[in-house]
Amino acid sequence: MKDMQYQNIVAAIDGSKATIPVLTAAVKSALQNHAHLDLLTIEQVGQITDGYITDTTVSSEQTYSLVEATKERLEDLKMRAWKMGLLDVSIHIRFGNPKRVIAEDFPKDHHNDLIVIGTTGLSSVERFVLGSVTNYVNRNALCDVLVVRTEDNN
Repeated sequence: MKDMQYQNIVAAIDGSKATIPVLTAAVKSALQNHAHLDLLTIEQVGQITDGYITDTTVSSEQTYSLVEATKERLEDLKMRAWKMGLLDVSIHIRFGNPKRVIAEDFPKDHHNDLIVIGTTGLSSVERFVLGSVTNYVNRNALCDVLVVRTEDNN
């Protein structure tokens, strides 16, 4: 492990059971390092149905509703971080491939030096079809990665 102080931490939030443990670990790391925290959620336009990726056409109204619901959830998580004592928190919603956005694109754009990510999110079928986002991020990230284990790992 590097002996360094992190300045910009990103927590990859996917809405799974790992969300709160990831948030907690990210907030603790940010507090210890006096760092800024970015809360990041990636939305995908394609859906996974019965293990297959389907490309669905999403109306602008559906996209707006999705973004508003996601923004509301992230604002709630931001308030949790504030209650834990961390006030330097930003929220971000991106569209695209979670693997690339979390490992490469977002850290490059926001100068993150630590990614905090959970081990859950996809079902075992989805992991088989798509591969694990966490594994990809851990192997390809432009910065350090803190993987938060959760109790319901498969």
